[in-house]
Amino acid sequence: MSNEPTDTEPTHDEFTPGPDEVVYPSVLRITSLPEKQAQAAAIERAERWENGEEVPHVVNFEDRARLRQLLTDRRMELLEAVMEHPPGSIRALADRLDRDVHDVHDDLHLLAEYNIIHFEADGRAKKPYVPYETVRIEVEFGLPRGEGSESSASA
Repeated sequence: MSNEPTDTEPTHDEFTPGPDEVVYPSVLRITSLPEKQAQAAAIERAERWENGEEVPHVVNFEDRARLRQLLTDRRMELLEAVMEHPPGSIRALADRLDRDVHDVHDDLHLLAEYNIIHFEADGRAKKPYVPYETVRIEVEFGLPRGEGSESSASA
């Protein structure tokens, strides 16, 4: 037997399950939490999941600036349009929103890199869809626990 690679190695697309093959939770949370808080929240979600509870999928950005760069007004418009009326193709979505098809393609694929948008193959067309009923964007502000409990005027 030869250990040389063959031309028939599977591609990423062959491992990507279709929309009917995966059970998604009803909620996707897009958060901006510091690393330690995000890790603690992930552990808490895992424990809830092990207890049989439905838990949301979470995409976390430790840096709020990166979150703002990803979720521009145009991309949020795309996300909302796909959720409200899933299009038959990227071109159909671009036509509906009166946007350039290449820009829509690039924005959708960027959102797909973060598992916010997914695609279903339909012949040569790729149908974008969002497998969640709700997408929540959460940015938390506040002092670390234990700080700020006393007024700064009480010095």
